[in-house]
Amino acid sequence: MALLKIARMGHPVLLQRAEPVEDPGAPEVRRLVADMVETMLDAPGIGLAGSQVHVPLRLFVFHLPSDRNDGTSLPPMAVINPTCEVVGDEQTLRWEGCLSIPGLRAAVPRSVRIRYSGVDCDGQPVGGEVDGLHANVVQHEYDHLDGILYPMRVTDFRHFGFNEEMSRFPPGPVQEAAS
Repeated sequence: MALLKIARMGHPVLLQRAEPVEDPGAPEVRRLVADMVETMLDAPGIGLAGSQVHVPLRLFVFHLPSDRNDGTSLPPMAVINPTCEVVGDEQTLRWEGCLSIPGLRAAVPRSVRIRYSGVDCDGQPVGGEVDGLHANVVQHEYDHLDGILYPMRVTDFRHFGFNEEMSRFPPGPVQEAAS
């Protein structure tokens, strides 16, 4: 396995729509997924899309550490050729950061509940109807596959800034979220 270079905001790969993965079980896809998981954990982050490592394919990896997810953890997993749909109209503001936008975070409006699906490297179905941090990280990573970065979704720029400043002068209650 290898650590991959993470594209930073401003690189055109982050603004393009990713292409479907033709063979989720192909050796190069399995290697990419393993390298992405290693890169995500090393960064450290909780999600990473193919585009973020200069591979514009419709796949992402994520995990939910218990310390950021109400004591419940989910081990690293891949979602290949995902679909994502909103369930209901309820939205909430969640703090988001991004490995492609280091040092910054913002309050981003996200759907509270979503349904997503895809396959893993063995072609097995993954996904479900989820809420909380799980829903947030999937929406964040799914956006990457369509060339959308979280600042494009910010509606109140009073809740956007450098991590150090935001922790010293918190702007108000917003839920913890993806990075």
